[in-house]
Amino acid sequence: MPDLSTRRRFLVLAICCLSLLIVGLETTVLNVALPSLQEDLGASVSGLQWALDSYTLVLSSLLMLSGSTGDRIGRRRTFQTGLAIFVLASLLCSLAPNLGWLIAFRMLQGVGASMLNPVALSIVTNTFPDRQERARAIGVWSAVVGVSIALGPILGGFLVTTVGWRWIFIINIPIGLLAIVLTALFVPESKAARARRVDPVGQLLVVLTLATLVYAIIEVPHRGWNSPLVLGLLVVAVVSAVSLVLYEKRRVEPLLDVRFFRSAQFSGATLIAVCAFAAFAGCLFVNTLYLQNDLGLTPFRAGLYLLPMAVVVMVLAPISGRLVASHGTRPSLVLGGLGMTAGTVTLTFVDPSQPLAVLFLAYGLFGVGFGMLNAPITATAVSGMPPSQAGLAAAVTSTSRQVGTAIGVAVVGSVYTAHLGRLGSVPDAVSRVDAAHAGFWVVAGCAVLALVVGWGSSGAWARRSAERAAQRLAEPISPSPGSPDGATATAVR
Repeated sequence: MPDLSTRRRFLVLAICCLSLLIVGLETTVLNVALPSLQEDLGASVSGLQWALDSYTLVLSSLLMLSGSTGDRIGRRRTFQTGLAIFVLASLLCSLAPNLGWLIAFRMLQGVGASMLNPVALSIVTNTFPDRQERARAIGVWSAVVGVSIALGPILGGFLVTTVGWRWIFIINIPIGLLAIVLTALFVPESKAARARRVDPVGQLLVVLTLATLVYAIIEVPHRGWNSPLVLGLLVVAVVSAVSLVLYEKRRVEPLLDVRFFRSAQFSGATLIAVCAFAAFAGCLFVNTLYLQNDLGLTPFRAGLYLLPMAVVVMVLAPISGRLVASHGTRPSLVLGGLGMTAGTVTLTFVDPSQPLAVLFLAYGLFGVGFGMLNAPITATAVSGMPPSQAGLAAAVTSTSRQVGTAIGVAVVGSVYTAHLGRLGSVPDAVSRVDAAHAGFWVVAGCAVLALVVGWGSSGAWARRSAERAAQRLAEPISPSPGSPDGATATAVR
């Protein structure tokens, strides 16, 4: 990538953040429309789970492929292609005649979105070579992640209440088209110095692992753990995951370089991303149903009730980025884990008879946690990684976020549904609140795990393991006959 002026570098950052905005919004903006989808399209709770997870499942499955593709054929080209697909899919979603077509078009949206986040983060990483300047850029990036996800319910509630849920998708079209034009004008092309090979087997194993796992989790409340379908899906998920690791370890140019995970910092950031976004997605899913079904709020008012969370995330995300740049990742990780834990535990005591101040306090605490976590997750993922693999490293982190989102909706939604099933075929208001509390306890468990892993993966031993992993990544891999590439890696893995 050519040297760019400071103004041009931050213009590139702004363009990349524009794409991040629509992808982040799409992750959460549909949540407040769930009751409307139930009514308009006759969707069940599991149908609502698929309306959300169809997008994140495809997105998470293709992120690593898209990241390495951007490194190989050009990041700007991949980025623009993703924007075009995303805009087309958004148009189709707005025209969907039933839930089945909506789910199909959401999957196409996921294909386009997979080419945006990791590639855009790779562009940002390569645009800001200076470490301090890159830290500030990542802070801005993390702020946009938080803002887009937190503002999704508010914007979605406004659109559903005023013009209908289909406008949730229509609004993406002008923003996406603007991003395509600006990218063509101002973002320079860049790619890795040496192209990486395509890994179709690895990609298939990633899709199989994630799809069968999420499908099984969603179906458990309806079919039970002893269902042949559920058991078969879980077996396929486990076999695919093990096969993926074994296969990728033998490839010279893997889709997923397992050497990344020799770094305790990188592994910790990956797990924290899964836990934090599972907690956020699960919390948002249950809150949407609670606010509209139990408190009787309109979609717009339900979105406004989440405003404390959105404001706190917007304020703290850039502060967290500066904190990471000056004091490392541990303070942000610990504060983030504590905030999310405190917020979700408070939610387990919320019911319609409690003062609204308790609910808003819970949202504010949760926003503190979520706002603090994004910057250290991203910074840890790209620190110490070779620039030639920036797209792949960023894609692993983005994949972790989306996997967490999909699993959070699947697990918490399934716990909610299973709890309702035990309480009767026609649950009353008290039963629904009890089911919501059960879901919130699952979210609290995810938050506690994020806190524990954040503390453990940010100490001196974790830094030493990251340094050793960086040295291994810098070692050349000498091929010899016998591997899936026609070569076996002889470097220490």
